[in-house]
Amino acid sequence: MNALHRTAHCGSILHFHADPGLHGDPAAYDFWERGTLIVADGHVEAVGPAAALLADVTGHMPIIDHGERLIMPGFIDAHIHYPQTDVIASGGRNLLDWLERYTFPAEQRFADADHAREVAEFFLDELLRNGTTTAQVLGTVHRQSVEIFFQAAAARGLRMIAGKTLMDRNCPDELRDSAAGGERDMRDLIETWHGRDRLHYAITPRFAATSSVAQLQGAGRLAREYPDVFIHSHLAENREEVSWIRQLFPDSRSYLDVYDRFGLLRDRATYAHCIYLDATDRARLAATGAGAAFAPTANLYLGSGLFDIAASDAAGMRFALATDVGGGSSFSMLRTMSEAYKVAQLSGQQLTALRAFYLATLAGARMLGLSDRIGRFAPGTEADFIVLDPQATPLLARRTAQSRTLSELLLVLMTLADDRAVAATYVLGNLQEMT
Repeated sequence: MNALHRTAHCGSILHFHADPGLHGDPAAYDFWERGTLIVADGHVEAVGPAAALLADVTGHMPIIDHGERLIMPGFIDAHIHYPQTDVIASGGRNLLDWLERYTFPAEQRFADADHAREVAEFFLDELLRNGTTTAQVLGTVHRQSVEIFFQAAAARGLRMIAGKTLMDRNCPDELRDSAAGGERDMRDLIETWHGRDRLHYAITPRFAATSSVAQLQGAGRLAREYPDVFIHSHLAENREEVSWIRQLFPDSRSYLDVYDRFGLLRDRATYAHCIYLDATDRARLAATGAGAAFAPTANLYLGSGLFDIAASDAAGMRFALATDVGGGSSFSMLRTMSEAYKVAQLSGQQLTALRAFYLATLAGARMLGLSDRIGRFAPGTEADFIVLDPQATPLLARRTAQSRTLSELLLVLMTLADDRAVAATYVLGNLQEMT
């Protein structure tokens, strides 16, 4: 039997077991100011205080000392568009105007396989540069956009979720598929890619307005036929959008009810934004196990509205953080945490730094049904982790030097840090080199 390839990583270590809530429940996380993470063949073997773990180290295991840097699980982005990489920081009066002026023209370019491939590689580099090791990703209506993305992710050994966008109405002709064609493409993509390497397929209607009843019925059929695939779409992001859905589906009680009627609410279903929901909607999301992707940078940038953290908590809803590039204004989950904090402040609510880091790691893994594999440092989980440098910039170094507690340090990191603070990103224990 071949010997395990084992490596010890030393530094400050943080990971979560549960939601720390508003008061930072100490039972919800482990933090060792001087800790050790032992990785064996790409998986976590052990984690704990350095003195105890290193005392048991035998043989010639390499030890990588990260000093006072913070080791934690890689970030998980619950909702992002890889074809929108080139429209980040584009203006627009609101969501629907932004789609027409920037997004749809950009997505038409993905009919060109070479363009799709170049963007996919850049996109994955950018995720890793920002410490994101897993993401739930929308492609375009072009089947090849997803195939190319999966090929690029598989070559890097990444755990990624992706799907072909479905649109058979209310969109440019160049981006329109058909109900039958979309269902056929999805079935082929599921059979080819779902469960291959570290890849998962997501049934992905763009949003209810751009799919006919026949197309949504087809999506529901596949959701029943393949109960372990993911479902990924948008919900109640913008007031004009909600009004439009009401006109298109007059027999549905609410926007959420449209998806519910077609069998698209269940575990591993994620709906981005979820701003304009009522108590019945939130209760239904909680009851079905579906979750919400909280995308604060996009919601603020497009003026869509404020996600209601308190109402979501009261309903028992699952939710996690998302960048929503390119409506979102940064690939950085650190920047996203900062904006989420501000959304809570504007709403008269509270988001602690501990909880923000939970929402960027284990919360995403739980919502996606992947917490047995990623999002924490339990023995046997996959060793996707990052190293954050609290001294990455002069201001960050000056400010973190004054932090007296873990909570203060995390708040400074999520307020002042960006990709420069991500000193290293590891996938299955392997250091990633970005081009």
